[in-house]
Amino acid sequence: MSTPPPPSWPPPPAPQADAEPALNGLALASLLVGLVCLPPLGIVFGIVALVQIARKGERGKALAITGLAVSLAMTALLGLVTARAAEGLFGRLEAAPRFEEAEGELTAMDEMRRGDCFNVPGGDLLAERPFIYKIACAEPHEGEVTSSTRLAHGSFPGTSELRRFAVDACWKAQDAYAMDTWALPSYAEMFYFVPSRESWSGGDRRLLCVIGTAEQEHRGSLRKDSRMLTPEQVAFLRVMNETDLALGGQPEGEIDEELPRYREWAGAVDRSLAVEAGLLDGVRERPELAGPAGAQLKEVETARAGWQRAARASKPAEFQAAWDEASAALSVETEKALRGAYGLATTVPEWLAGQSDGSDGDPEDSDDPAAGNSAS
Repeated sequence: MSTPPPPSWPPPPAPQADAEPALNGLALASLLVGLVCLPPLGIVFGIVALVQIARKGERGKALAITGLAVSLAMTALLGLVTARAAEGLFGRLEAAPRFEEAEGELTAMDEMRRGDCFNVPGGDLLAERPFIYKIACAEPHEGEVTSSTRLAHGSFPGTSELRRFAVDACWKAQDAYAMDTWALPSYAEMFYFVPSRESWSGGDRRLLCVIGTAEQEHRGSLRKDSRMLTPEQVAFLRVMNETDLALGGQPEGEIDEELPRYREWAGAVDRSLAVEAGLLDGVRERPELAGPAGAQLKEVETARAGWQRAARASKPAEFQAAWDEASAALSVETEKALRGAYGLATTVPEWLAGQSDGSDGDPEDSDDPAAGNSAS
């Protein structure tokens, strides 16, 4: 009898190589978050990843250290940028004017009309589009509206062109509103408010012309228009104000650079003086006006001869000589007497005072009535 063989045992398993440790996810997250998202969060991920790697034996220590370093650097850079941005913001806030109120009722500029009086915060009539507080003209106020018009639609005409238009329109509006310009107080000045390029794109088209009186406390309206004067006074003042506007239209450049424009200006002044001469000639028969009107007419005719020579001048020196002669021909004292005969103000305004002292009429010698302060 044979003996069965002993049972066979399975061979022992072959030894296996050790499994590779897993990569720590927070190590990779630390680098990615530090680079593209939130550097402070990358610092947290990097520290936690190093702790987990040490405890669990995971891979990614170098990656975690790199992520931690990148996150620290990006956090420092972010802090620097934020600090500088905050510094600039706070600087602008400190420089910005604090909101102020003024006496009166806050009113939209579009609602202001001719004859309305108002105040502005800080009395700043040079502000671009200030808050306007409407108030009764009998109360102290800083501005009085001479004209409120809505400009035509279309594309923005440009800042310079818009301001040139405003200056011309607002001087004419002021002359129509306060026709006796000699009656205005010395601190009264012409201002205007026009739309900016940005407000124009938002539909703003309001041109507001103003007599500003912010330099001194002022009560009462300065209005003295055609309804408040006699027909003879209105006719006289319209002619005189047109002459003043013509005289104030002097070109800005030097004569030797813009002689053609100066000649055109001389021609315009001559034409305005011709209208004045016609008016004066027509009133010389009136006893109360005969003497002053005759004296003014004589000076106007002499001045016209000078302006006519200036309009024909071929050289800057010729123009200057004719200009000086024409300016010297008109006497402020003669005009003062004529205005008195018409029952108008006889206080010589500051912008004309230099001529009564023998000035040659050059704008450098006296203030130009067409160069009053204005807002932009």
